[in-house]
Amino acid sequence: MTHPARVLTTSADPRSAREIMSRLAQNLSRAVMGKTAEMELAVTCLVARGHLLVEDVPGVGKTTLAEAMARSCDLSFARVQFTSDLLPTDVLGAQIFRAQTATFEFRPGPLFHQLVLADELNRAPPKTQSALLEAMAQGQVTVDAVSHSLPRPFTVVATQNPGDFSGTYPLPDSQLDRFLMRLTLGHPPPEIESQILRTRGREDPVHALASVCTADELLAVQRVASEVAVEESVADYAVRLAAATRRHPEVERGASTRAALALVAVAKAQALWHGRDFVTPGDLKAALAPTLSHRLLLRGPAHGSSRDEAARLLDEIGRKVPAPK
Repeated sequence: MTHPARVLTTSADPRSAREIMSRLAQNLSRAVMGKTAEMELAVTCLVARGHLLVEDVPGVGKTTLAEAMARSCDLSFARVQFTSDLLPTDVLGAQIFRAQTATFEFRPGPLFHQLVLADELNRAPPKTQSALLEAMAQGQVTVDAVSHSLPRPFTVVATQNPGDFSGTYPLPDSQLDRFLMRLTLGHPPPEIESQILRTRGREDPVHALASVCTADELLAVQRVASEVAVEESVADYAVRLAAATRRHPEVERGASTRAALALVAVAKAQALWHGRDFVTPGDLKAALAPTLSHRLLLRGPAHGSSRDEAARLLDEIGRKVPAPK
């Protein structure tokens, strides 16, 4: 399968989508140092109109990443600290009675921003976690039977501590499935960590960032990504990859059709890194682990929903399922 390579441009800006994505990734790397691959994945998720779940121990840059994404794209930003006593109305907003007019007025909650950081999402009880479901799936919230549209673009970046931390509530499968990607940052390399220790007191890495993309440019790049072509043979390959997760002896529940759609959406954005307007089998293989690892339920108590085990199985599946020529 051969295609002419060509660079894509957005209707809002003559620069290519690839150039805008590269600028974003480079800008994020100024705030979260030593994590180039992870920053590119974060940009890919944003371009694919997805929500990002960052799972790691405290203090490795999860919150910094979310703030840097908002600043880099000049998006309105809100941080919600999820705690055990947080109520759904604290996130969504509520109807407030106005005595002067004897009417109720909707007061939007922090969810009504273009990028929302749901910090330590798994510290809140399930009822509050579920308040995000409609927003993430449909870009709207419903309060007292009235629906309210959220701004565009709209992205949730949620952080969660590992499940063995005290005071955490595991995210239900329906909630996990709303996240397009899950990634982990990990500790930076020693030389980068040393540089951080030497320079961090001089300036805040996030506040020092300038925007390198506007919200309109991001929307335009998202439109370009949605129009990337998927040939029949490549779509069939995505189906076979998803089917392989369902048949694997170590997997209790494999990828759903929604998960396969997510895989293709990430692969479309992945294609833009190469300036292409078509998806290749390589794009799908690159998207497997970050897109599907949190969607698989593995067999046995030793496995559970281990991200590392799931990533290993997905790598195995990517090697075994034959790709179209």
